[in-house]
Amino acid sequence: MSSDTKTGGRRAIIAAALGNMLEWYDFAVYGFMATILASHFFPANDEVTSLLATFAAFGVGFAARPLGAIIIGRLADRRGRKFALMVTIYLMAFGTVMIGLTPTYSSIGLIAPLLIVLARLIQGFSAGGEWGGSTAFMVEWAADNRRGFVGSFQQVSVAAGLLLGSGCAALLSTILSEDAVTSWGWRIPFLLGGVIGLVGIYMRRNVGETPVFRRNTKADRSEIAPKQNPVGLAARAFGFTIHWTVSYYIFLAYMPTFAIRHLELDRAVALWSNTVGLLVLMVMAPMIGFWSDRIGRKRLLIASCLAIGIVVYPVFNYLLTHPSIAAIISAQVLFGFLIALYSGPGPAAIAEIFETANRATGMSVGYSLAVAVFGGFAPFIATWLIDATGSPLSPAYYVLVAAVVTALVIFRLPESAHRPFR
Repeated sequence: MSSDTKTGGRRAIIAAALGNMLEWYDFAVYGFMATILASHFFPANDEVTSLLATFAAFGVGFAARPLGAIIIGRLADRRGRKFALMVTIYLMAFGTVMIGLTPTYSSIGLIAPLLIVLARLIQGFSAGGEWGGSTAFMVEWAADNRRGFVGSFQQVSVAAGLLLGSGCAALLSTILSEDAVTSWGWRIPFLLGGVIGLVGIYMRRNVGETPVFRRNTKADRSEIAPKQNPVGLAARAFGFTIHWTVSYYIFLAYMPTFAIRHLELDRAVALWSNTVGLLVLMVMAPMIGFWSDRIGRKRLLIASCLAIGIVVYPVFNYLLTHPSIAAIISAQVLFGFLIALYSGPGPAAIAEIFETANRATGMSVGYSLAVAVFGGFAPFIATWLIDATGSPLSPAYYVLVAAVVTALVIFRLPESAHRPFR
């Protein structure tokens, strides 16, 4: 690889990662403001019903992801990764600003929650194409022996977006009064998302297409036609993602709500502890991705499934019986590390399931379907399980089942760390 190509590759990977970070900030900040949004847009006679409606709207964004995965993923495989990533960032910025500008239920009635749901659908459609497109873009720019390390920055950028959203929400809760945050301060993170989206648009516009995709489009179509069943491969990606997405959204999106409602911790404490967990994930994922380039992906992926499956119940039980700042921070540090065991090698491993001709579409569809079913509705499912069973421990069982299912899928996958892309 020439020095110019290496320089262009680094610039492209950085642009993709930073753009991805800004996208996921936009998408995730809704979850961190859920309890406030519930009172403004989904008022009800009791808190649980209002919160369930808010998380249902959160989940609707994920329900739109499979459609975005199909359409934008297809664009990425046909028109190029860069073209698709420009589409996603425009859509995400628009949907986020729309939430920030929507009048409340008390001002315009039923139109308010409908506009919020529409904004979430736009965000979800964008996110459906973003994940597969950005993952394909980054790993295709990497050398064969560095795909785990480079791919891990896709997850670092997702965590950074969540971290930025969590940190912004925590900062608002720290510097503004509760009344100020509730009445008008909650709009700031959404409007800020539109501003930083412009940065991502500028960065993505000034990078090139991946060498793998360019080489693929120049080849004879008979040589690059997929030789494997794309539906079967997408099904593998679906199973591969279940543990990943459930762990991510239970521990790093729903946990602040859990800490506020069931541990009775202060909002700022809950959000800062979540920020710590995201920071651990960001630091550890590249190290583990680098390690996966040396020892392989499978053993690290399975280790994450088994470890989370073993510790989730006792950790939740301890939090409920010993609620404290130290306990919630320790739990978030632990889960941040265990998710990093998966998120480090995960992007490269799922990309290596597919051939170049259908990589973006296959990854996007398999991943987005799993996230839509199991991840996006994870906060809703957790809230519903607790209400239905009367036990705040019930989300632990949901996490355990997801870990077992994905572990079985990974056992059947071949080790792919040292194979060149097809």
